[in-house]
Amino acid sequence: QVQLVESGGGLVQPGGSLRLSCAASGFTLSNYHMRWYRQAPAKERELVAVISSTGGTTMYADSVKGRFTISRDNRKNTVYLQMNSLKPEDTAVYYCNAALQLWDGVPRWSWGQGTQVTVSS
Repeated sequence: QVQLVESGGGLVQPGGSLRLSCAASGFTLSNYHMRWYRQAPAKERELVAVISSTGGTTMYADSVKGRFTISRDNRKNTVYLQMNSLKPEDTAVYYCNAALQLWDGVPRWSWGQGTQVTVSS
């Protein structure tokens, strides 16, 4: 059974940092590109960062470029999102998922519960 478990969210002040984790199980992580998405209240889910199956390529949405860093540890079946210089507009529920394509195409699995990130003073 495939599981994606996101963690590491919380309440942080503007300018602060958080590190999100995504623990994957039930599939071979190294066979897939991995993505982080986010969904703010009353908005559609948006793709913010992707990393290739080997970790050699990363891509970011313009809104987070230079502030967020995606990484992965295939031995630990875990994907990370380091978020620095957080802004109130980064407030959202963050989700991870796998994909066969790096940026385009639909995610591979059903969504996990996500982790809430709130940026507020």
